[in-house]
Amino acid sequence: MEILVKIVQVVLSLSLLVLCHEFGHFLFAKLFKTRVEKFYLFFDPWFSLLKFKRGETEYGVGWLPLGGYVKIAGMIDESMDTEQMKQSPQPWEFRSKPTWQRLLIMLGGVMFNILLAFVIYIGVLFAWGETYLPARNVQNGVVCDTLFHRIGLQNGDVILSLDSVEVEKFHDILPDLLLNRSKSIQIKRDSQVMNLSVPETFVAEILALTARDPDIRLLAPRQLLDSMYVTEFADYSPAYDAGIRKEDKILKVNGEIFRFYDQFTGALPGYRDQKVEVSVVRGRDTLLFPVQLEHDARFGIVFASTERWQLSTVHYSFVESIPAGFRKGITQLEGYLKQFKLLFTPKSEAYKSVGGILMIGSIFSGTWNWLLFWELTALISIMLAVVNLLPIPALDGGHVLFLLYEIVTGRKPGEKFLEYAQVAGMMLVLGLFFLATINDVFRFFG
Repeated sequence: MEILVKIVQVVLSLSLLVLCHEFGHFLFAKLFKTRVEKFYLFFDPWFSLLKFKRGETEYGVGWLPLGGYVKIAGMIDESMDTEQMKQSPQPWEFRSKPTWQRLLIMLGGVMFNILLAFVIYIGVLFAWGETYLPARNVQNGVVCDTLFHRIGLQNGDVILSLDSVEVEKFHDILPDLLLNRSKSIQIKRDSQVMNLSVPETFVAEILALTARDPDIRLLAPRQLLDSMYVTEFADYSPAYDAGIRKEDKILKVNGEIFRFYDQFTGALPGYRDQKVEVSVVRGRDTLLFPVQLEHDARFGIVFASTERWQLSTVHYSFVESIPAGFRKGITQLEGYLKQFKLLFTPKSEAYKSVGGILMIGSIFSGTWNWLLFWELTALISIMLAVVNLLPIPALDGGHVLFLLYEIVTGRKPGEKFLEYAQVAGMMLVLGLFFLATINDVFRFFG
């Protein structure tokens, strides 16, 4: 059922984004009296699932869910309809329009995707507000991966600032480290303030690690052990075999008391191949169980927590949500542009983390959550806008590049050149799609 919910959300989100993008092209084309021959959701090689004609335009739904398109008369696009280009230009064709009109037609999709993201963020802030975990409320410090340990961060450290700029939202710490390439982390450890240097290789190491394991928790608030309780068991569980059951809370292991959950899990490797006495709290009773651990020293338990951090929520009226939505959209756009910059930074090796449709699907929830759905849809809309502006002929950015060349030089590129460029661009886009798919396969099935 979770897989089905994810698929439905991905299809619904991408369909909305594709329709919005193509409508941007369609609207400007109609505004400048340019004939639009087709408007399709998904591609329709050989046949379509649904189609009807209204006026001069055929509307339809294709069977290949890799995007969508509008076919504009007198334009070399992914349809590769070169026969039309052999005829004399007609006044209603794209090629007959002034350069500035053609430029706006090509930018229409990107503009509408960005506008859609802003509209979604305005709606989200008005309906739900903005809830976040203030960094100052993570008073027990953090639990971090060994990557952070290597630069000097320890479990229990309280992160104060990055490059001496105070951290406001806890979940912004990792993105800020990656995207702003922070050079230092200021922390508090046992009432002492310390400064940790971040090496240049840190971003590449984080990206490589998350590419191998997308579910890894690199940085999280530290949790008290007495807040953790047993919620599930692994297929093989020494703890279950010993008599531990759901809702039990771990109290001691071999008489040793742990204050924090990470201290408990960190001590387990020292009990490999040993029988340990585990004291648990069950209701009002304290029970003792002998647990025989194997070489992996795992209890075979899945824990949940009763601990709730003190969150902050900012509520907006409709009028307040408009500038706030634009600010959030601009912040997300700036963040994604910084992510994109990493792809072209060889030292970061960010290209290894490029994902495709499986990666997009993985970020949606397995249960229906409208807030998460709309926030992810807005983010993907921004991503789609940025990617489409790449100067690759098969994308909007390629057409924009040639139009800018025409504006600067006063000369149109030859139609044969545009045809060859379109083919080369399509091959490059397919290559990038193949790279993303291969990365997905290794990430999820490797």
